[in-house]
Formats: sequence, C-alpha cells, structure tokens
Amino acid sequence: MWPARQEQVARLASRTLIWRMTRLLAPRSLLLLAAALLNGCAAAGQTPTSAPANASGPAGLERGGQFGTYLSGRFAQSQADTQGAADRLLAVFRQDQDQPEVLARAFTAALLDGRPEAVALARRLPDNQAAQLLLVGAEVEARRFEQAESRIRALPRSGPAQLLQPMLLAWVLQGRGQTDAALAVLRPLAETGRLRGLFSMQLALLADMANRPREAERAIRAALADGITGAPHTLHLAAGILARAGREADGEALLADLGAGLGDMAMTATDPAQRQAVMARRIVASPAEGMAEAYLALVSVLAAARQGGGQAGAPNATEGPLILARLALRLDPDNAAALLLLSELYRAARHPATALSVLTPVPDGDALAPAAALRRASLLDQLDRTAEAEARLTTLADAYPTAPQPRARLGDIRRGRSRFAEAVTAYDAAIMRLPSPVPDQAWPLFYARGIAHERSDRWPLAEADFQAALRLSPEQPLVLNYLAYTWVEQRRNLPEARRMLERAVELRPDDGNIVDSLGWALFQMGDIPGAVRWLERAVELEPRNSVINDHLGDAYWAAGRPAEARFQWRRALGQEPEPQEIPKIEAKLRDGLAAAASATARPN
Repeated sequence: MWPARQEQVARLASRTLIWRMTRLLAPRSLLLLAAALLNGCAAAGQTPTSAPANASGPAGLERGGQFGTYLSGRFAQSQADTQGAADRLLAVFRQDQDQPEVLARAFTAALLDGRPEAVALARRLPDNQAAQLLLVGAEVEARRFEQAESRIRALPRSGPAQLLQPMLLAWVLQGRGQTDAALAVLRPLAETGRLRGLFSMQLALLADMANRPREAERAIRAALADGITGAPHTLHLAAGILARAGREADGEALLADLGAGLGDMAMTATDPAQRQAVMARRIVASPAEGMAEAYLALVSVLAAARQGGGQAGAPNATEGPLILARLALRLDPDNAAALLLLSELYRAARHPATALSVLTPVPDGDALAPAAALRRASLLDQLDRTAEAEARLTTLADAYPTAPQPRARLGDIRRGRSRFAEAVTAYDAAIMRLPSPVPDQAWPLFYARGIAHERSDRWPLAEADFQAALRLSPEQPLVLNYLAYTWVEQRRNLPEARRMLERAVELRPDDGNIVDSLGWALFQMGDIPGAVRWLERAVELEPRNSVINDHLGDAYWAAGRPAEARFQWRRALGQEPEPQEIPKIEAKLRDGLAAAASATARPN
C-alpha cells in the first residue's frame, strides 16, 4: 500500500535536503537534559495550559463575564495560537488584575506573542523564572548590568536556570567590563562535563568579543570537536572567530563545506564573496547579542530533542522553545537565526500564516536571507498562495544559478499539487546542479523525482531513480518500501521485494504505512496468515487510515472471517477514502471481496 498520506511522508523526506536548520549534533544526554530544563521554563510559575470546557477558573471571573474569554485564551495557548491567547488573556487581565493565575497566564501569553506588556507583568511575578529571565534582559537592554547581575545571581540553581545562569552571568560580567571574571565563569564548564560543547561555544563568543583571539580559537575548536556547532548558523559564528584569530583558511574551509551541502543554509556560503562577508562580520558584538545566542543554542537543542522524540508537530511541545526564542529576540530583534527558528516552531504547531509573518524582518541582504526565502516559499504554498511561492523560487533560482535547493523546493511544491510532469522538470534542474560526485545525502532528490515519474506513468525512469536513491542510501526504508511495493503490484522480483519490505519494517517498525506495505504484499503473494498478522499491526499503528483498514478487511475475507472483514470495510468507508475507492468498498460490503477484484490499487 502507498496511500496518499505516505506521499506526505515522502515530501518530508525530500525536504530534509532543503530546509532543516535546527539540527544539532549533540549527544543524547544533552538533548534529554535540555528538553527537561526548557519544559521547566515553560511551566515555571503557572498551571497547565490545557483545560476541559467545564474546568473551574479563577474565582470571580464568571461573575465578571470573563470566564469564557479566559477559557478560550487557555485553549488558544495550548494550541500555540499566541496571538489569540494574548488577545484574550490580556483582555481578561485588564478586567481583573488581582487574580494570580490570570496574571501568570497573561504574562506568558504576552511573552509568547512578543507583546510589550510582558515586561510590566513580569515585575509582578517574582517567583516565575521566565519572568525573571525577561527582566534580566530588560536590565541588559538598559545597560543596567549591576542590576542584571543581581537578578541572575538570585535565580534558583535548579530547573531551567541551572543551564542558563552561568552563561547569562558571564555576559553580564563582560558588560560590566569584568572580562577575566566572565571568562572564569565559563572556563571550567567548557573543560569538563557533558555540556562542555555548549559552554565552549559561549566561551569562544565571549573571548572573541573581548578581542582575545587565541582563547577564542581554542574554545571554538573545542566546540567543533564536541559537535555542538552542528547547527549551520553556528558555523557562521565559528568561521568568523577563526578568521579573526588569523586562521582565515580554516574559516573559509568550514564555510566551503557548508556551501557544498544540500540544506537550506548551504545557500549562505555558495561562493567566496559570501563566505568572506560572513567571516568579516562579528555577529556577537554586545552582551545582549551574546545572551541571545545562549537562548538560541538552547532552543535549537530542544528542537533537535523534539525531532528525535517524534513530537515536533505537537502544539504543546512548542511553548518552552517559543519562550526562549522570544527572550532571544527581545535582546537581539534582528537575529535572523532566531527568526527562522521561531518561524519553524509556528510551522510545526500548524500556524503557517504566523510562521510566514515572523520572517518579514529578515532583510534581503542578511546572510540567512536565502534560507528565509526558501522557508517563505514553502509557507506560501501551504497557505495556497502557490503561484506566489513559485515566482519567488524562480527568482531565487536565478539569483543562485548553481544551487539545487530552489529548484528542488519547486519540485516539491509541484509534486504536492499533483503536477508531476512539471515536478520532474524542476527535479531535473536540481539534480543537474548537484556537486560531483553526488553526495550520499542527495538520495531524497532521486526518490522525489522517482515518485513524480511513477505518478506520470513513466515506470522505467521511476525505477532507475529509486535504484539511484538506494545506491546513495542502501537502507533507506522509504525507498525500499516504494520500490518493493511497486514490484509486488507488478508481480516482479517477488522474493527480493519481500526481503526489502521486511528490512524496511525492521528499520521503521512503528511506521504504519510501511508495515501495511509488508502485510499487503504478503496478501498479494498468497500468505494470508502473514498478511493478517502484519495488517492488524498496521491498523494498530494507523487506526484512522482508510486504506489500511480496507486492506485488513480484504485479508480477513480471504481468511474466512467475513463479519470482521465487513467491520473493517465499514471503518474504511467512514474514514474519508479517496473518491475512486468508495464504490469499490461499497461493492465489497454488499457482495464480498470477489465483487471488487479491482480494489487493489497501485501506489499513489
């Protein structure tokens, strides 16, 4: 089986080429700790964000007629609708300013939406860690470094402040002119422990700003060795530090490697002039900008942890990172990396319009402008402004004639709109611009073009692309699944197809679509008991998938279990099947499987 939903998975796979910029190469222990700390930041000083409709609210709200607004604000907050939450909860607070719970929630809503009211509300919340972090930033913005230091030293040595306190303290000491003391705070943390890469990066930035190039160089090399600088934005920081330490060739090599890659950020370093411009600019030139980078590093770590845990799309999972991204932007409003991260958080929470608006401040001349342009195009398409998205990508492709990314994104958009022949043309242009030899991470491009060929009824070309993708990434489960399933449908290479599907399931045992492919292949090959076993597992994993339920119904019928078969077909019919499948399922419900011999469908 290859239902339409699996096409979405395919699009995500190809998109790993061109827009992932939050990935950090940090050890698992670092990710888990960061996730725990930042979740604590989201929760500090307030009660849970989601509540049932009959939940009791703060006393007195109902009498004031604000209870419904309060509950709708809480619901908006739980869905990462930061504008709606701030509008409602601030309105409730203005009506009743003596409710502690309303105050805490109104503050969080204002902070998450970047509202100016957040600072005034924070001053009324001495026990709320996020509020105190915001006030630290306000003191730094006003260059009241002594007051900022007092606030930082008063932070608890547990929860989110455990990780942030030494980094923030170092930057405030630097603001007070106490460079030696600032470096002394970070040195021991950069030398030992599982977080040494994170602290080494901060040490390098601080030493670089203080014009201590030798120490900055040592620290940035330690950070690179530890892997904490896997986020491409930090490669910009590292290259500049190396250049100012007299190691311009090393900085150039770092950016040249980035420019030869296939991610969005590769477009920020595609030619020598771009690389020289990146190295010439000191991105962190003030304590406020340094503190913003500390927040940015943490939110990037948490984004990687969320991706690894499969929670990236859950709205509630975004609140902690949103808080830290907003804290960073309060200190450095023009930080394009923070804006890109904030946009990605909104996109993951299914707010594409907000994600698009967040990118407005990124100017065309910024080093990260190409990555922002690719992101804008994807969001415009998601908002059904596809013509505008394609026009922007065409302009971007003209501006970067050797870059594959704009053309690959154009192919993704056209394939998502079922314009498969046009998608092939775009993918052709992208593949022509791949570096030689073709890097292993280019497999999604061949996979995506293979799907477009297959959907255009050009199977020989599709098969060649799938084989090319497997040569680059021999155990890629998505490619194994698509190619093997199609062979089963064509009654070709059946033993090899079964082996490939079994391996794909080993690699992705919790992917209901791939498990279904194996079960359906076994059904086609006459192994009914095996088909039932795997299709039941697929339904457990994807209970709301019409195609999978339909397949299980077919397997039950073949196994002599007609009542259970009809039950599954009824479920399939109630789960929004493709229009062309509805008559087939209805025929099976009426007359059994033999009445719909054509129910078997090719991958779509």
